[in-house]
Amino acid sequence: MTSPLARIDWTLIEAFLAVAETGSLSAAARRIGASQPTLGRHIQRLETETGQSLFARHPRGFELTEAGQAILPAARRMQQAMADIALTAAGRDSALSGTVRITASEVVSHHILPGIIARIRQAAPDIQIELDARDTTGNLTFREADIAVRMYRPEQLDIVTRHLGDIETGCFAARSYIDRHGRPTGPDDLMTHALIGYDRTELMLRAMRDIGWPVSRTDFATRCDNQVTYWELVRAGCGIGFFQAQIGRADPAVEEIQLGLPLPGLPVWLAAHEAVRRTPRIDLVWTHLAEGLLPHLMRPGQTAVS
Repeated sequence: MTSPLARIDWTLIEAFLAVAETGSLSAAARRIGASQPTLGRHIQRLETETGQSLFARHPRGFELTEAGQAILPAARRMQQAMADIALTAAGRDSALSGTVRITASEVVSHHILPGIIARIRQAAPDIQIELDARDTTGNLTFREADIAVRMYRPEQLDIVTRHLGDIETGCFAARSYIDRHGRPTGPDDLMTHALIGYDRTELMLRAMRDIGWPVSRTDFATRCDNQVTYWELVRAGCGIGFFQAQIGRADPAVEEIQLGLPLPGLPVWLAAHEAVRRTPRIDLVWTHLAEGLLPHLMRPGQTAVS
């Protein structure tokens, strides 16, 4: 006789993994697109079927018990097997229709991708596009997205990547800020102004140090990691910041500050899992993304100078 545990529903394991990895029902619900009550029922049902208490409930969230820790590796193997099945099936789909999910940063999703997606929809009206606009990384292996537009080279195995080029960056301040504090005339003068930087990520610090400009986190009077909010802080006059040059130059609320500094560009990569990369609908969207992003990139040999 087959054990009841051999027939555990995958949706219960999916709920278990989401809660185990996020630590709360609310975060897990956002991750997999389910409601909190549904996830709660799935966890209770899995605990009933296994006969084990898998989570300790605390005011701050859910923490795996010893029993939960014990089944976690097997649950992840099951997740990988389900992902492999989905990727294999998707890779054999030859229809020029269906859904393609794109993940990109909030800034790229807001300022660049809408026009490109409109052209994709005109060229292939039977293809539906889902745009996952977030600065956190979507997992291509587990089909959280079909294609990723990223500002770094993905290092995962089985991921096909293409470096399209670099986006030019610039130094900007709101006109209101310049009216109050004046316009810096060089790198040394810039350090006397209020600078806007990142909070937890050291990306900007590393980039500035690479061009010979030693700065620390405390040199930035205002700090924020969310790129959309970061730009609004610049526009509001909180200080001087660095942003994608095309976006900054198109904004009448800000001015570009010329400092004679060579600024590093933002690399733009396309990425997709190799199992689905040549699926006709994904290949078509990939091609349109590559063509649509090119006008936003620096010309070969061009150096961003602010």
